[in-house]
Amino acid sequence: MNALVTRFAPSPTGLLHVGNARVALVNWLLARSTPGGRFLLRIDDTDPDRSKPEFVTAIERDLRWLGLDWDDQVKQRDRTALYREAADRLIAYGRLYRCYETPEELDRMRRRLRAAHKPPIYDRRSLTLTDDDRRRFESEGRQPYWRFKITPDSIAWTDLVRGSIEFNGRNLSDPIVIRADQTFLYVFTSVVDDIALGLTDIVRGEDHVTNTAVQIQMFAALGKAVDDFAFSHLPLLTDLKGEGLSKRLGGYSLEQLRDRGIEPMAVASLLAKLGTMDAIEPRISLDRLRAEFSMTKFGRAAPKFDPRQLDELNAKLLHEMSFTVAGPRLAALGLDGTAEFWDAIRPNLTRFDEIKDWYAVCFLPMAPVIADQAFANDAAQLLPSEPWDQDTWKRWTDAVKIGTKRSGKDLFHPLRLALTGRTEGPELKRLLPLIGRDRALKRLGGTTA
Repeated sequence: MNALVTRFAPSPTGLLHVGNARVALVNWLLARSTPGGRFLLRIDDTDPDRSKPEFVTAIERDLRWLGLDWDDQVKQRDRTALYREAADRLIAYGRLYRCYETPEELDRMRRRLRAAHKPPIYDRRSLTLTDDDRRRFESEGRQPYWRFKITPDSIAWTDLVRGSIEFNGRNLSDPIVIRADQTFLYVFTSVVDDIALGLTDIVRGEDHVTNTAVQIQMFAALGKAVDDFAFSHLPLLTDLKGEGLSKRLGGYSLEQLRDRGIEPMAVASLLAKLGTMDAIEPRISLDRLRAEFSMTKFGRAAPKFDPRQLDELNAKLLHEMSFTVAGPRLAALGLDGTAEFWDAIRPNLTRFDEIKDWYAVCFLPMAPVIADQAFANDAAQLLPSEPWDQDTWKRWTDAVKIGTKRSGKDLFHPLRLALTGRTEGPELKRLLPLIGRDRALKRLGGTTA
């Protein structure tokens, strides 16, 4: 039995959003959860006007940020000879035919059909053209484009997500596969590449279901049976209003999430579980997601992407992050943090970058906020000598409570303000030993420290 091979095939016409990333992640998990499985990255850059090299770079960067690697990468712009050879075979078989309508004429045809409440299916008028007709069109400067001829047969497959699917070929329009400028369209190049690259599993969004029906006939025309592939069509992510996410309409791109300080494993933890019955909880590694993965877990209902859920996952992930993981990241920020510091701060983090603010509170000069200087002076007089530990805060505040006759908010609020400049934050029993006696005395005295 051949090893499982999946692919992610983005078009480099924009930034990857969470909907794209979900398809990439599911393909990666499927491949990596199978012994010997391979995951391929194919850049579908057949549209020369919209495909941009900077988006190829962004796609690669975003996938790596998410933790995904690939076993091979190809770009469709480098594979024209392969497509030409396949097209020539289909022309010889009589499955590709020349057409001469202009874009304006095709648009008028579609509008007439819709006005008559008919599906916009091409009427195959080009099949009746004579050689004289073709010469006349070409003398007018028209260049032929090519369509794939669909046979009027049943097209059926068992989808791993959607179950049994069946189309009738007579209800499908012959797709354009070669433009008048002789460039190839995705619907055709994808088939040629899926065969050439040895694909076994094709996992993509449900917006490709009709494409799959057409492509199954293309596969057959090129010698591949429907049973040679496993097809899975995932329901598309929507926002909370049920509207689709789009890279062209300001959807949630991975670049935006990264810039907001979202952890890649928060994104992966959410996207891998949306549309399944599994609990959406932070997973610390892709290995954990891989061990839990199965295509059979995905349902047909459209899952909703909730950015608040992502924020919650992000915070939980940081709260559970060990110092072994966090330490090198602190060092990369130029912070000389310790395990004690990390353990004190992490329960209050929602973004890792917030650690810089708390580092400043604990170790750098800070202007205090003094609500009552007389009370602060009294509290300073009662500061115990060092060394300090997590019991120091209670011993000190118990003494201040007795000495000043204050309690509750009147006691703790002004002390937190003076020591941290904030009304909320990590437990002061953890922060106080990090701040140290010298800085605490200066801050209580109203001095920047």
